[in-house]
Order: sequence, then C-alpha cells, then structure tokens
Amino acid sequence: MPRWLKLTLMIGGGSIILVVGAIFALAWLAFKLRPDPARNAAPAEASAVGPAVIGAQDLGALLETIRVDAKVPALAAVVLRGDQIVAAGVTGVREAGRPERVTINDQFHLGSDTKAVTATLIARLVEKGKLRWDTTIGDVFGPTVSPLDPAWRAVTLTQLLHHRAGVPADLSADGLWGRLWKQNGTPVEQRMELVRGVLARPPVNTPGTQYLYSNAGYSLAGAMAETVMHRSWEDLIQAEVFEPLGMKTAGIGPPGTPVSHDQPRAHDFLGRAVQPGPGADNPAAIAPAGMVHVSLPDWAKFVALHLRGDTANPHRQVALLSADSFDFLHRPADGAGMRYACGWGVAEAPWAKGDGAGARGMLLSHDGSNTMWYCSALLVPERDCAILVVCNQGGAHATKACHAAQLALRQQFLPSAR
Repeated sequence: MPRWLKLTLMIGGGSIILVVGAIFALAWLAFKLRPDPARNAAPAEASAVGPAVIGAQDLGALLETIRVDAKVPALAAVVLRGDQIVAAGVTGVREAGRPERVTINDQFHLGSDTKAVTATLIARLVEKGKLRWDTTIGDVFGPTVSPLDPAWRAVTLTQLLHHRAGVPADLSADGLWGRLWKQNGTPVEQRMELVRGVLARPPVNTPGTQYLYSNAGYSLAGAMAETVMHRSWEDLIQAEVFEPLGMKTAGIGPPGTPVSHDQPRAHDFLGRAVQPGPGADNPAAIAPAGMVHVSLPDWAKFVALHLRGDTANPHRQVALLSADSFDFLHRPADGAGMRYACGWGVAEAPWAKGDGAGARGMLLSHDGSNTMWYCSALLVPERDCAILVVCNQGGAHATKACHAAQLALRQQFLPSAR
C-alpha cells in the first residue's frame, strides 16, 4: 500500500476528504507540468526489438504516442495469434530522466497477473495427485496451525483461487501486515506467519457465499502447495511452470540490480523511480498473489498456453496441463459478484465472438500492479488472439497508458464482427 494511502486511512473522516482532494490536485498538477520521463533517452535503435519477435509488426510508433500522452517512462506490448507473436513494440526508458532505453526482452513486473501462474502451478500438483481442488485448509493446516478458527477448516483450495473463501483483503488486523513487512525469516516462514495471522481470526464472510478479492487467499493457496510438497513456492513455480515453458527471464520480486540499469526500474504513481530492493515490492509473504517479473516474450509463452488451452479456441492445443485442467482454471465460480475463475476475470463481448457455431464472445482478462508497475492481459480464445501490455510505473498514469494501448490494439487486431 502506498504511503499516501496509509496516511489518509489513519485520519478522521472529515480530514480524509481534504487530504485526498489535495493529493489528487497535486497529482493532477504534477501530471500537467511533468516533462516527458524519457526526455533524456538515447535515440531508438533496431536492437530494441530482439530475436524473439523478428518479423512481427512493429507497434513502436503507436505505443510512443500513447506513452507521451500518459507521461510514463516506458510502454511495451505484444499481440499473439495462437502461440505466435504477430506484433510487438516497446518505447521509452528504463528510468525516468536517464538515457537507457527499454528493449522487448527487458523484464517487467506482473503484479496480480501472477495469480494465474500460481493457479497453473496448483493445477500441475492436482494432476500429479499431490493436491485436490477440494483439498481443505483443515486437511493441510489442521494438524499444525494453532489457533485455527473452526470456520476455516472446510474452506477449499478452489474457494481460495476464486476469491470466495472469506479471506480478508486488509491484513492490518492485530498488526499482521506490519509484521509481514519486517520480512523476518525465509519466504516460506513469512508465508506461514501470514497463514497463522489469517487463520487465527474467523473469515470476514461465510466461505463460498461472496466474492472478495484477496491477495492473502492466493498466499494461503501457495502455502498449501509448499506444505504438501516440502518445497518453497519459488522453487515450485520455477520447476513446474517457468522451466517447462522455457521462461528463462522469469523471476520473483523487482527485476534488475541497484548498481546498474540493466533492467527497467519501478516508478511510483508520481513517476519517481524506485530502486530494486526490499522496498521495491510487497512482502514475500504474498508472492503467490503478485510478485513475478518476466520479459514480454516469455510472458507470451505462458499466455499462449492458456489461449490455446481454452475449450472455446477453434485451434485448441493443450500442453503442460490436461484439457480438463484448462476447463477448470477458466470456469468462473457460481454466485453473485465478479465472474472470476482461477486467476482470470471472465466476461463476454460482441467483438470477441468467433466465426464458429455457438460462439459466445468469451474472454479472459486480468490487470496487475504492485503500485509501482502496471500490466494488462486480454485473451480472446474464440478468435485465437491475445494482447499483453506492460508499463514500468503504477497509478493513474500507467492505468491510462496500458488501457489506451490495449484498446487501440484491440480495435486494430480484433475489429468488431461483421
């Protein structure tokens, strides 16, 4: 959570309006007055587009127009047809005010788009018989976690992945969030601190009845995998997802090193660079919910897996997982609230309809941000197409840039059905 939001939440009701109003006024003024973050950039070179996308349509000019208008340091995007990148572009700099330009093979932080990766890991373990979709918190943590509120015992892995388990979105109760920020111990130990803190209190609503988006729910799922496998989530995600898909650039936490500008830097909502380190990401306790970084071409490998694995895709080709697993991962939970599957929002749109009989126009999507990066994924299985956009800044500037780019690319590559 950004420092400015923490401060406003601790102030009385009347003061909140004044403080928030002042903050947004200052932010608006900063937006208007701030020069282009890439003003000192070196001239663009052909090497900005690497071998992974040679032959793809160049989106650089389109993205540059959007980047300048939104005033973000960098913006990059790819368009997929099946498992092939047919268009790609990258523009801007790794750090605002510096000359190092981003390349298509640079690493960007995925924030909450990590959730689909964690769900894919869980599916791998289900297929191996290590977990079941109906494995409960009581099955895994009942013998070892105490105190454990009885209402948690019947909560299933599926309910956690669907955000329908009653897991709180706010972890401040009893000082849990503050303890997690101290990052004491290994990532596994930090996640068990989260497990104990959450499970000691009752669910915030009756499990299975309501949708409530919760990063902690995915951390609980990741900790369940760690417990049954006796391996860290970091090791499991590498062995079960990154390595089989050849995602060599994928890692956890902020990309790059503090001593060089070898990768893009994070930027807060005001465009200020944040150097790699403990303060450049969320605590490791919630890594399964949102701490993967990866290059666009490697992220495209993961997204292509789900694009082609969907039952609505006329060119369906399953890999890594069975057809039944993809069907489960992409099927939203029943009940009121957002239609959310396992790491994907599920919706329908006329422009997403394919040509086949019974086409519904179904799409999968998800945005991600740790408040210092932003990304957006859109999968349209019936038309065998996906659009991925990334930005090395958080907040309104980045949201505007990513959504504008996604819309422009959708209109170009997914025009409305005739």
